[in-house]
Amino acid sequence: MKIQYAYTILYVKDVVKTIKFYENAFGFEKKFITPENDYGEIISGPTCIAFASIELGKANFSEGFTESTLNKKPFGIELAFTSSAVENLMKNAIKNGAKLLEKVVTKPWGQQVGYVRDINGFIIEICTPISPK
Repeated sequence: MKIQYAYTILYVKDVVKTIKFYENAFGFEKKFITPENDYGEIISGPTCIAFASIELGKANFSEGFTESTLNKKPFGIELAFTSSAVENLMKNAIKNGAKLLEKVVTKPWGQQVGYVRDINGFIIEICTPISPK
């Protein structure tokens, strides 16, 4: 049996608003939103990023879960997006509602890396691709 990583689901207060943020801030395209607006996906390459409402999450998990918020420290997990235009993408994300977490730096191996938090408080890494050596 073959297994494949299919998608990541982030639980958010407003699925439609979140998808609009990812479209405007990063240029992703909406793939799908349920008629109830409680689940949606964006086209992000071979692995999909999905968003589900907090209410749907509460229905899925009988013990509940910790909600992401900009008012608390972020979770120890991030979504990483690669681009050759890191600075421009960081500026556009912030212009569209992201919060700066860490300014762009160049790592010792030459990769440019910066961090923002999306409108729900999730960490987004924006970086140049790592070249194989």
